[in-house]
Amino acid sequence: MTTRFRKFGKAMANFIDAIKVDLSFIKSHSLQPKWYKILKIFFLLGFLMGYYLLFEMKATILFFVTFIFLMIVVHLTYRIKTKKWTTSWLDFVIIEENNEHRTQRIGKFYYSAVIFNALLSFIISQVLT
Repeated sequence: MTTRFRKFGKAMANFIDAIKVDLSFIKSHSLQPKWYKILKIFFLLGFLMGYYLLFEMKATILFFVTFIFLMIVVHLTYRIKTKKWTTSWLDFVIIEENNEHRTQRIGKFYYSAVIFNALLSFIISQVLT
C-alpha cells in the first residue's frame, strides 16, 4: 500500500508541476492581449448565462462540461506538440531574438478549434437533453 501511495504522491507532484508550468506560460505569453485574457472569462460566463436562460440548466451544464473537456484536449495537444511551449507547431510560432524566445499571436488553427468545439458542444448538449 505504501508503494502505491508514493506513486500517487509522485504523480500528483508531477501534475502540480505541469499546472505551474502552464500557469506561468499563461501569465507571460503574448499570444493574446492581456485585456482579452481577462475578458474571455466574462464572455464565457455571459454566454453560459444566456445559454441557461435559453436552454435550462441540464443543457448548460452539458455544454460547459463538453466544451471544457474538448478545450483541454486542444490545450494538451498544443502543449505536447510544442514541447511545453518551446517549439513552433501549426499557428503557435516561436521567434528567437537576441537569445530570447517570444511567441507570435495564435491564429486560424487554434480559433478554428475553439469554434468547432463550441459547435460540437452545442450539438451534443441539444441532442442529449
